[in-house]
Amino acid sequence: MSETVATSRYLAIDFFRGLTIALMIVVNTPGNWEHVYAPLRHAEWHGCTLADWIFPFFLYIVGVSAWFSFEKYHQKLSPVLARKILRRAGLIFLIGVALNAYPFVHTNWPELRIMGVMQRIGLAYGLAAFLCLSLNKKQLVITSGLLLAGYWAVLWLGGTGDPYSIETNLVRQIDLAVLGAAHLNHGISIPFESEGVLSTLPAVVTVIIGYLTGGLIADKKQDKKSLVSDLLKYGLALTATGLAWGAVFPIIKLLWTSSFVLYTAGLAMIFLALCIWVLDVRSWKATARPFLVFGANPLFAYVLSSVVARSMLPLKYTDPAGKTRNAMYWIYEKMFYPVAGTELGSLLFALSFTAVIWLVCRELWRQKIFVKI
Repeated sequence: MSETVATSRYLAIDFFRGLTIALMIVVNTPGNWEHVYAPLRHAEWHGCTLADWIFPFFLYIVGVSAWFSFEKYHQKLSPVLARKILRRAGLIFLIGVALNAYPFVHTNWPELRIMGVMQRIGLAYGLAAFLCLSLNKKQLVITSGLLLAGYWAVLWLGGTGDPYSIETNLVRQIDLAVLGAAHLNHGISIPFESEGVLSTLPAVVTVIIGYLTGGLIADKKQDKKSLVSDLLKYGLALTATGLAWGAVFPIIKLLWTSSFVLYTAGLAMIFLALCIWVLDVRSWKATARPFLVFGANPLFAYVLSSVVARSMLPLKYTDPAGKTRNAMYWIYEKMFYPVAGTELGSLLFALSFTAVIWLVCRELWRQKIFVKI
């Protein structure tokens, strides 16, 4: 799902994608989940931290890249392209389920989590792709607005008690009914699917905004300075609208609320504008090169990091305090904690882990091997 520098014509797009994947890996692999480096912590429910920007940023750049990918089909849906989209979306979804099950010999199949990050990428990409190729720009904007407003309405009307609480929101009720409590994410206080079925619909809009950005980039390809100005203008407008909407429809990543969509899409647009200014207008390219390695094979890098991390989880030992730990914690405890302490040691582990994944991806990049789904 990546576009090379040659096809996108903008180094900033590949840099943006690569940086986002690098940050996803860093956030997902702290050495000690009990002491996550403060700036990398997600909001527990309400609000939005720097770590909460990363996933919507990636969905946004998926949409940007999709525009360039569909350009060879003249932005028109055809049977060949429809099959390609369905195949890609389905494979991404199934890879996500397989990651949830890995390592397979230790899987509790009756409680296998169905949804997840890769699953949301697959579904959001697939649904957004069909909408983007079937509607014109004006229709896409109207449809996106209706999706966001409709999502607000159904959450408000369908919840029990507080419609935006973790216990009583409609997203959880639907996931409980469709997937069952056993198949939800059990990583927080109660069974709750952070990449739920209903909350995938506003995530589709995140991809659509990226796709519309791709069209804007193509329209302004001869005037990059004007492009940067427009991206900043639209990005600031979306961010301000998201913040304002958040006063009545709270910004909550785990529900992917409509205010969260606009707020993070606006920030992504602003950041992309800055990247284009630095890399494609001013040509300050030296700092971008390391991230092009991840940008060339983004989903491969994410899957590889997940497999490596999950491979360490079944390797258990008991620490002096009597707690059961895994191999990941052992590396943190023996190598990074003595040097940097709890939170900083956890960050150093995450950065070192990401560097290892980068070395693998760099070799693929040197060999011009691009793993596409």
